[in-house]
Amino acid sequence: MIDVARVVVVDDDRAIRWVLERALAQPDLEVETLDRADRALERLLEAPPDVLVTDIRMPGIDGLDLMAKVREVHPELPVIVMTAHSDLDSAVASYQGGAFEYLPKPFDVDEALALVRRAVAHARERRRPVSVPEGLDAEIIGEAPAMQEVFRAIGRLSHSHITVLINGESGTGKERVARALHQHSPRAGKPFIALNMAAIPKDLIESELFGHEKGAFTGATAQRQGRFEQADGGTLFLDEIGDMPAETQTRLLRVLADGEFYRVGGHTSVKVDVRIIAATHQNLETLVEDGRFREDLFHRLNVIRVHLPRLSERREDIPRLARHFLAEAAKELATDVKVLTPEAEAHFTRLPWPGNVRQLENTCRWLTVMASGREVLVEDLPQELREPGATQGNTGDWRTAFRDWADRALAAGHTHLLEEAVPDFERILIETALKHTGGRKGEAAELLGWGRNTLTRKLKTLLPALADGE
Repeated sequence: MIDVARVVVVDDDRAIRWVLERALAQPDLEVETLDRADRALERLLEAPPDVLVTDIRMPGIDGLDLMAKVREVHPELPVIVMTAHSDLDSAVASYQGGAFEYLPKPFDVDEALALVRRAVAHARERRRPVSVPEGLDAEIIGEAPAMQEVFRAIGRLSHSHITVLINGESGTGKERVARALHQHSPRAGKPFIALNMAAIPKDLIESELFGHEKGAFTGATAQRQGRFEQADGGTLFLDEIGDMPAETQTRLLRVLADGEFYRVGGHTSVKVDVRIIAATHQNLETLVEDGRFREDLFHRLNVIRVHLPRLSERREDIPRLARHFLAEAAKELATDVKVLTPEAEAHFTRLPWPGNVRQLENTCRWLTVMASGREVLVEDLPQELREPGATQGNTGDWRTAFRDWADRALAAGHTHLLEEAVPDFERILIETALKHTGGRKGEAAELLGWGRNTLTRKLKTLLPALADGE
């Protein structure tokens, strides 16, 4: 039995009512058209439809007033607002009034039908209670093997005050791990102070770290505690430590060695008990070799190192992370929790996510604001994440693309990957070399670094159609 949804269209334009009445004449839709909002109001209040489609400018009360009055009584009703006056004010007013979607005239009838169907699906979803999955309030989410190594490190360090260096690309969650290290340490009841070296002007870094005395420089109208004093007894997280200026590196080394420092412009030493957790997306060993980072400071910081994987290296975590961030965004924005369709969730796991967890979090926040229905479809994603190229993980480096393929294959349960990958790898190289030599096998073998006999043998196995002749 077909579940029929009731749709009411309110528009003073007879042609629009006629077009929509016929476009929406579907087995699963029951359509009613009305020509005035004031005449429609009483009927809508008594018997609300599944979806309301209304024009804005009409005699009597306009569509925005109609929407406001109906939604006072039926706040869950999805309303699609139409207007021939496609301006910014109309769009903003529609969404501020709680419109499900805004449809400028003239519109494509197929687009209008698809939008109504989405609104119907949204209305039905709203009737089903949504419970946020348990455990989404965890500090860090991760079931992937690479993240389990991070969890083990946090566990092993839970009774320690030792210095930790966190490595990982931008957006992988280095500060979250630093906070977890603090919260699971003997210093948990003391302050956790975070400072990003890359975000502070060089001439202010020392004052920010060590504080200053009154009159130490122009604008220093009072004594000020620095981050070290604020973190006394607790943890100081120094993010992007590789961007720390050389002179500040020297001062930091002395603090780590002596446990004391002088405020800028000060003459009395200040003693502190602070645990340092540093983080960087850069290769500190390379910076040391280039003379841009002190080797002795590097060894002071590099006591225990924790490496954070890229999001593309922990694809099995993406669905749970997305659910977590969608729930967080809904709470932050005081709105309903969006839910990924199975197709959207699968698409998420295939994306390369060059911005890592931070990009995923920002995407979930964007979808919470911009996606029309409660269910998030692939079409709801920003265009750069919908395009086919976005799912290929191609960042210009074949190794990255190959690694992403291996990640996906293993996550899907594939085995004997070498038996699948090596023949394809060699076949692609042979075809490409032959293309560059115009089919001349001797030259192709030389390009590949093989002997002529090796290439001939490979061709018989991998590309028999090309094995004969020159």
